[in-house]
Amino acid sequence: MKQPCAIILAGGRATRMGGGDKGLLPLGRGALLDHVIDRITPQVAATALNANGDPARLARFGLPVLADPVEGFAGPLAGVLAGMDWAARQGAETVVSVAADTPFFPCDLVPQLLLATEGMDVPLALAATPDGRHPTFGLWPVALRADLRAALEGGLRKVVQWTDAHGAATAMFPAAGDPFFNVNTPEDLARAQAMVAE
Repeated sequence: MKQPCAIILAGGRATRMGGGDKGLLPLGRGALLDHVIDRITPQVAATALNANGDPARLARFGLPVLADPVEGFAGPLAGVLAGMDWAARQGAETVVSVAADTPFFPCDLVPQLLLATEGMDVPLALAATPDGRHPTFGLWPVALRADLRAALEGGLRKVVQWTDAHGAATAMFPAAGDPFFNVNTPEDLARAQAMVAE
């Protein structure tokens, strides 16, 4: 299988952080997004951002900025679909999604997702820890993008509802160190700052 592309899901409304782009919040020497980009880029063939609104605000990252391809705030699956469409144009067979507010996700995320889908005709997998699945971290086959588009246009919004219907595999990661810790509140951001400082 060809190396996947990656889509960073940065389209959330960040209501608990007072609105705006969570990915632009300062963390360490850069922004939250810098940490996410640094983690995913070595694992994939190419990377893009999924965000709605004016893409110019994200220009400094030097990545393609893809808007949701369906109307209304359709949640992470719409960002996944944007990534699938873009990855298909790159000639990739799969795209990996990661969340823009989760700066410490595993450095072997992509290899483990690929491993989980070995032997599958249509490679689809979600990351998980013993606490449960992390549906914004997944491997998505571009071959299913028409199916996902139809599901979104039909009103489906829950990631696991769609992935379960397609028999998604699970890539299990240890819970130690809270690898999928995400920044939702000012307190979370303070915790992330302390983790970076360590």
